Amino acid sequence: MNKIAIIGTGYVGSTIAYTLTINGLASEIVMLDINDEKAIGEALDIRQGTPFCNPCNIYAGDYSDIKGSDIVIVTSGIARKPGQTRLDLAQTNVNILKSIIPDLVKNAPDATYVLVSNPVDILTYVFCKYSGIPESRIIGSGTILDTARLRARISEYYSVSQHNVHAYVLGEHGDSSFIPWSIANISNVPVEDYAKSIINGAAYPELKREDVEDYVRKSGARVIERKGATFYAISTSVCHICKCLLSGIDTTLTVSTMTHGEYGIEDVCLSLLSVVGHKGSHSKVYLPLNDKEIADLHASAESLKSVIKSLSI
Repeated sequence: MNKIAIIGTGYVGSTIAYTLTINGLASEIVMLDINDEKAIGEALDIRQGTPFCNPCNIYAGDYSDIKGSDIVIVTSGIARKPGQTRLDLAQTNVNILKSIIPDLVKNAPDATYVLVSNPVDILTYVFCKYSGIPESRIIGSGTILDTARLRARISEYYSVSQHNVHAYVLGEHGDSSFIPWSIANISNVPVEDYAKSIINGAAYPELKREDVEDYVRKSGARVIERKGATFYAISTSVCHICKCLLSGIDTTLTVSTMTHGEYGIEDVCLSLLSVVGHKGSHSKVYLPLNDKEIADLHASAESLKSVIKSLSI
């Protein structure tokens, strides 16, 4: 029996609720929104399809209804508009988050919190500082979506399953993110050596790092330009985080958590490779990054710290 609360029922929150239901990850889902009627409508729409899914009680409620939740997913806030960066949203969404933290913590003090709203690294930092919840139970979705986009793109180059691609995006979920190419591989073969390692294989196009990095960094903006919002891929990613949190075995994920000296970085939330399981994000994996990659990680951390300093937190 797993109970999950979703705060915010816009495109992302409602799609997460739908995806959780389809995948049978929760037996109870409560949806909250400042617009009560919207939450009621979304819950009703999903609930009416549950006879064809695993049994799930999904309903709209208020903060008192999140009591007993195993996971609380926070998607509330203003969505990113075309041409807007995630960091442009910072002060508005920080204020929204700070206003709801007391009600969340009061009613679900033992839950694991998954922050999804943007700028996710900043909001994860604010939640760590203000909620009183142990940091192991505060997880930002971070670059898990960027990592999925990267793996999908590499798999397209070589017509190979995404499951065989092992590569990460680290740092900010935003413009200062970076790809540590030195550890990227396909089935233990360095990515850029994969094509020539195939015996009697087809010809593959040259993988250009800059093109892949541009694709990953700008994917969100390109989707927003075309359809007004992104919600399918992030919903699938967040549901994967929930699956890992509810699992009996740990999984490594690039999620945003508080730093305490890793790679010489302190007091900022960004994405490193973390170990996630039923105890939350309880440890990190030190990746063998080269000097340039460590410098890129520090640059990403400094970019986030400069935003934090500019905000009223």
